[in-house]
Amino acid sequence: MRKLRTVKPEIRILGVDDGFFVPHQPGKCTIIGVVFRGGYWLEGIMRTQVEVDGLDATDKISEMIARSQHRKQLRVVMLDGITFAGFNVVDVSELSEMVGLPVIAITRERPNLEDIRTALENLPFTERRWKAIADREQLFEVTGHRKTRIFMQTAGLEPNTAREIVIKTSTRSNIPEPLRVAHLIASGLTVPLNE
Repeated sequence: MRKLRTVKPEIRILGVDDGFFVPHQPGKCTIIGVVFRGGYWLEGIMRTQVEVDGLDATDKISEMIARSQHRKQLRVVMLDGITFAGFNVVDVSELSEMVGLPVIAITRERPNLEDIRTALENLPFTERRWKAIADREQLFEVTGHRKTRIFMQTAGLEPNTAREIVIKTSTRSNIPEPLRVAHLIASGLTVPLNE
């Protein structure tokens, strides 16, 4: 695990978000990763695909990072939540160990665990999915410079350091720039075309 001694303004972060998918239907969903220097410069883009409501998100994101030319320069992985393509749950601690980097998962609202547990009952491997969600470390609140609350979960990183990274990279909105741009790209590349 690479240790962060200080949070430099141009720290290299990978922001990861998913694109469009048809809920509850078998298929693939594109995952986009963007490499950002702090909250200022886009340096690279990577992608992979995961199964809708599958069990491969942790592995596929790890593989995406491993084959990237930016891998050695990355200091933090930032996820837009811990579920991708429906309920394809990322085990944040496992991902952190696999890639040797701290992971910060950001969510705009505090998750309702009872609702999530109920939804998981409709999917195979319910307990495995639930374990990745329920075993996660505490959710921490962050109030950025725009006074908007967001929540984060961390693995391999102290919460105060994670807060500093989130605040420093939220340069254009209350969401860190690596995630904001990953969302824009993933949404634009995967939106269905009505022809």
